[in-house]
Amino acid sequence: MKMSDKLYNIISRVFSVSIDEISDDSGPEDIERWDSFNALVLVDELESEFSIQFTVAEITDVFKISDIKRHLRNHGVNLDE
Repeated sequence: MKMSDKLYNIISRVFSVSIDEISDDSGPEDIERWDSFNALVLVDELESEFSIQFTVAEITDVFKISDIKRHLRNHGVNLDE
């Protein structure tokens, strides 16, 4: 499984949404359950899964899934593997 698939699976699970409904352009305005609480749950899940630690600046700089991917890449996560 590619890392980007793993990311989508985590997002799907945290927000209780089908993977088919998620794209890199998806954000809080597209995913009903993407609120402040579930956003923190997502951060925790991503940090655990990818063994990284996001900064507060990174966490507040997420407006869509492509932003999450950018921050993961900045932490050395290869999403194409």
